[in-house]
Amino acid sequence: MNGVIGDILPLALGVAISPVPIIAAILMLLSPKAKGTSVGFLIGWILGIVVAVGLFTLLASVIPQNSGDASQPIAGVIKIVLGALLLLLAVKQWRSRPKAGEEPALPKWMSAIDTMNAGKGLGLGFLLSAVNPKNLLMAAGAGTVIGSAGLSAGDEVIAIVVFVIIAGCTVAIPVIAYLLASKRMAGPLESLRVWLVHNNATVMAVLLLVIGVVMIGKGIGSF
Repeated sequence: MNGVIGDILPLALGVAISPVPIIAAILMLLSPKAKGTSVGFLIGWILGIVVAVGLFTLLASVIPQNSGDASQPIAGVIKIVLGALLLLLAVKQWRSRPKAGEEPALPKWMSAIDTMNAGKGLGLGFLLSAVNPKNLLMAAGAGTVIGSAGLSAGDEVIAIVVFVIIAGCTVAIPVIAYLLASKRMAGPLESLRVWLVHNNATVMAVLLLVIGVVMIGKGIGSF
């Protein structure tokens, strides 16, 4: 159980440190309908993480287990493939870094955040956590680790809960902090947004590189 938690921690941090959903949450907190939209976004974000990692855990649990042997070649291949895909995404993110003095380009949908309501915020949160390729790969990696470890159903649930708490904390913390002290949080949130916008590609490139290498290493160790 402890080994599984240790293996999924980097993947959970990879989801947690994704700048785009954090930027989206901050923009919602600075929008006219801050409370409703941000709470909807947080619910959708958490729900998407639960669905993604839960689904891949179920899929991985049907992988044949080798009795009397610690090797898991099928799970190992899956981990190596996922790690390689994360490395490819890292290269793509690195190449997308803005040049010196260039203003980073944000997704066009972010310009519509001011007009969103709680329902649309929930849908956006779900899409960013469950459908976004980077987060989906990390959820797949975590689900593979949990589902192929031979844990009991109770331990699998605990591992998923730990993953969800860590992965969702970077969206949950600013939303909860804003709800508790909205006036004092406006300035710090705007400063954080500006920093994330300018460093989004670099942060994700380094993060994906590290997690990709770790995932490949875990896959090799499964043979």
